[in-house]
Amino acid sequence: MILPSILLLVAHTLEANVECGVRPLYDSRTRYSRIIGGQEAELGEFPWQVSIQENDHFCGGSILSEWWILTVAHCFYSQELSPTDLKVKVGANDLSTSSSVELQVNIIIRHKGFKRLNMDNDIALLLLAEPLTFNELTVPICLPLQPAPPSWHECWVAGWGITNSTDKESMSMDLMKVPMRIIEWEECLRMFPSLTTNMLCASYGNESYDACQGDSGGPLVCTTDPGSRWYQVGIISWGKSCGQKGLPGIYTVLANYTPWIEKIAQTEGKPLDFRSHSISDKKKDRRKNQSSKSPAPSCPQSWLLLCLLSFPLLRALSNWE
Repeated sequence: MILPSILLLVAHTLEANVECGVRPLYDSRTRYSRIIGGQEAELGEFPWQVSIQENDHFCGGSILSEWWILTVAHCFYSQELSPTDLKVKVGANDLSTSSSVELQVNIIIRHKGFKRLNMDNDIALLLLAEPLTFNELTVPICLPLQPAPPSWHECWVAGWGITNSTDKESMSMDLMKVPMRIIEWEECLRMFPSLTTNMLCASYGNESYDACQGDSGGPLVCTTDPGSRWYQVGIISWGKSCGQKGLPGIYTVLANYTPWIEKIAQTEGKPLDFRSHSISDKKKDRRKNQSSKSPAPSCPQSWLLLCLLSFPLLRALSNWE
């Protein structure tokens, strides 16, 4: 059969030439009306996003490589949770679809410095039992630029969490997205005296709308210029409200942990090559997209009830109320 052979060749080519932070399916399509404002994410819009499940979805995560999933430590605070109890669903927007790929977890690695009291060092890695296959719906996210740019063009979070803060049963089976703005650390410290330098704050820029962060463990991703590659800046960690008090969400600062990630990956015999996308890539992306004009995301009033916190995050927040 010629057709299956061609498809296999294309799949192998995609896997061999995969780049982090790109969206081959999403960016190749002509979209006449882009979904904006805390609505459903489009297919292939966040190809690094994964659902971590124990029977059902309970935390988010992101793809770092064919072997590694990045998430937060507090999702695995329970000592009773075994890697064999977990599965990672990749390449899906709709969790109810049977077309997505499910992978088993071999090892859960929480940061040894994780502190449950103040959520410091809230980061964890999952080593998959078998490598995932990259394609147009499954792509690794880029690790943070070093040094970080002075500002980001746009940032987003996405997740499958609850969509109504007063209804814990309002879990979404469809991947939802919200734009975010990173807040100055000193400004956030005034709102959260327990903030550490391993944390950053983000919220939606328009104070008339109160959008919450995505699933606990999911990525905060940003881009430097219109059409350029995406980098993970933070990991959704904790917060004090969800669409009620107008307070920002708290994220683990990923740039503080790239040496830790590299060390763990090497120790386990599955090293990462995340330094290949450095500040030079930022310059290349800027040159490539100098003529691109992409409007900033707008936000309808439907954002008022948007809240994508997962159950584990809500449990984690109970100590902060």
